[in-house]
Amino acid sequence: MNAKTTRKTKPISVVTAVQTPDRPLLTDVRQMIIQAREGVARAIDSGLTMLYWNVGHRVRQDILKEKRAEYGAEIVAALGRQLEMEFGRGFSTKSLRHMIRFVEAFPDSEIVSALRRQLTWTHFKSLIYLEDQLKRDFYAEICRIEGWNTRTLDKKIQSMLFERTALSRKPKKLAEIELKALREEDRMTPDLVFRDPYIIDFLGLKDTYAEKDMEAAILREMEAFILELGVGFAFLERQKRITVDGIDHYLDLLFYHRNLRRLVAIELKLGEFKPAHKGQMELYLGWLNRYERKPEEETPIGMILCAGKRHETVELLDLDKSGIHIASYWTEALPKAELERKLHDAVMLARARLERREGE
Repeated sequence: MNAKTTRKTKPISVVTAVQTPDRPLLTDVRQMIIQAREGVARAIDSGLTMLYWNVGHRVRQDILKEKRAEYGAEIVAALGRQLEMEFGRGFSTKSLRHMIRFVEAFPDSEIVSALRRQLTWTHFKSLIYLEDQLKRDFYAEICRIEGWNTRTLDKKIQSMLFERTALSRKPKKLAEIELKALREEDRMTPDLVFRDPYIIDFLGLKDTYAEKDMEAAILREMEAFILELGVGFAFLERQKRITVDGIDHYLDLLFYHRNLRRLVAIELKLGEFKPAHKGQMELYLGWLNRYERKPEEETPIGMILCAGKRHETVELLDLDKSGIHIASYWTEALPKAELERKLHDAVMLARARLERREGE
C-alpha cells in the first residue's frame, strides 16, 4: 500500500491596511489631553496647598491655646504618627511642621488663595523658611508675575535677588506699599525690575576686555543675560543710531519692558561711573522719548551698567528724577558668605541714606 503524501498549504495571510489619523488631528488631540492633565494636576496641587494651610492653622490654634512648647512638640509628633498611618507620608510629623510654618509665614488665607493659582506647594516650601517678611512677599509676588518654576525660584533666592533690587534699600513702609500695589494691581515699578549688582559670570569675560567684547558676549549669551535682567525684557537693537544736530551717537543696547510698558536704554561702561555718563544717557532718553516712544507707552528709562560707582557721586546727581538707574556688574560670582556680607552692607547704607534724606 502506497503511503499518500499530504501537502501542507500555507495559510493565506490577509493584510489589513490600518488607517492612520492625519497629523494635525493627532497633534490637536494630544495637546488637548496634555493640557487637561496639566489642568487636573494644577487643580489638585492648588487644593492640597489650601488643605495644608488649613491643617496648619487648625493645629497651630490648638498649640497656642496651651501656650506650652513641650505640649506643641508632643501633639504634633502624636498627630503626625496617626495621620501618616492613615493618609501616608504627606501628613507625617515633618510635613505637619511645614504646614504650621506655612501659616506663620503666610497668615492671610486670602493671599494664599490668590497665590496658589500660580505657586505650587513646593514653591511655598522654598518661601516659608525665609525669615524676612518683605523678602518672602517679594519672591512670592515676582514668582507669580514672572511664572518661575521651583528651580528658578531657588536659584533667584540663592543669588540674593531681593537684596540686589532697589526695593530692598527702601524703608520698610515704602517697600510694603510697593509690594501691596504689585499684589493688588500687578503694578511693576523700576525699583522692582532693576538690580544692583548684576552677576554676569556666564559671559566668560576674563582679564582684559573692551566694551565691544562685553557687548558681543551679551549678544552671544542673550538668553542668559535676559534671565539675569528679569522676565519682561525684550531685546530690540544693538548700537542703536541716534542722530542729533547731524552728529551720530550709538546706544549700546535697546530693550522694551512689557510690564513697565517702556523702552529701556542700556549703556555698558568698563570703568567706574562718571558724572558725564548721565548727560550722555539723558540725551539718548530725550531722543527716544521724542522719536521712538509710542502714545500708549511710558517715558523711556535708562540703565548705565558699569564696573563700579561711588555712592556720594550717584546721590548728588539725583538720578531718580532723570529716570536713570546706575548698576554695577560682577564678571565673577562671589562665594555665598561674601555676597551676603557685601549686599547686606549695601542695603544698610542705602536705607540709612534714604532715612537721612527724609529727615532733612
